[in-house]
Amino acid sequence: MTEITAPGTDAPIDEATGVFVDHRELLFGVVYNMLGSVADTEDVLQETWLSWTARGGGGAPLAGVDNPRAYLVRVAVNHALRRRATISRRRETYVGQWLPEPLVAEGEAETAEGPALRSESVSLAMLVVLESLTPLERAVFVLGEVFGYPHAEIAEVIDRSPAAVRQLAHRAREHVHARRPRYDAHPRVRREATERFVRAALGGDIAALMEVLAPDVTAWTDAGGKRKPASLRPVHGRDKVARLLTSGRGGPRNPVWRYRRVNGDDAAVLFDGDAPFAVLVLDLTPEGDRVRGIYVVANPDKLAHVPKEEA
Repeated sequence: MTEITAPGTDAPIDEATGVFVDHRELLFGVVYNMLGSVADTEDVLQETWLSWTARGGGGAPLAGVDNPRAYLVRVAVNHALRRRATISRRRETYVGQWLPEPLVAEGEAETAEGPALRSESVSLAMLVVLESLTPLERAVFVLGEVFGYPHAEIAEVIDRSPAAVRQLAHRAREHVHARRPRYDAHPRVRREATERFVRAALGGDIAALMEVLAPDVTAWTDAGGKRKPASLRPVHGRDKVARLLTSGRGGPRNPVWRYRRVNGDDAAVLFDGDAPFAVLVLDLTPEGDRVRGIYVVANPDKLAHVPKEEA
């Protein structure tokens, strides 16, 4: 095995590499929930790695670091905050609606997306809500609400006072809870609703779709201007959404639906042969009997990390 060295030196950093690898999934979870993009998360982790290995300039990243976990989280979060500016500029020229990049599990039988901490990514619907927060509010919300960091530790991560962190946390919680009340459908209910929805949409059965959809349902379709059918704006209302879903235009030549876990929730992936074509995530009413939100990610660039269908 090739020995890893610190940038610009010949000094081995095997121990530092091991520490970074041990914390990589935690860093991935924190950064992904801040950015909603797998590709940008991987870039931030690479930047974090370079910052980590460059410490001290002499190949001794661990020197003077009493708490490597806290140090790495701080570096990763601050790289992620800087990355938000790049993402915001990209969004300004994005064609159509923008949705987060989904995390899709390997197979139908899986109950998590691989490593345990990666499964702590919040739902796709929640990621959409988090997009409306400021970068600092989102960082505080992710660290506090998702990963359980106390305010004092968050203050050290983002270099703010505990009082400022409490204020940021309060604003973030108020905003999130106003847009997304606290409830989660039982996995079995979510799976059954997804299967019922897919059967109706696949068969072009408008009557069946009308039974599944809530009257105030909204559909978001993110194709990045690269696939049809996709509305450039959210579609509201049961009638309009049903027509959109049964239009039959621009679908795959060899459609195959498979049920997967996406960001920890039961969802569905549409394949064209063995290649992923779209990811479908449903948001249910509190009673769990109707679909109130439909998120379709069909931009090929956002499906690059989706595992291919096995032959």
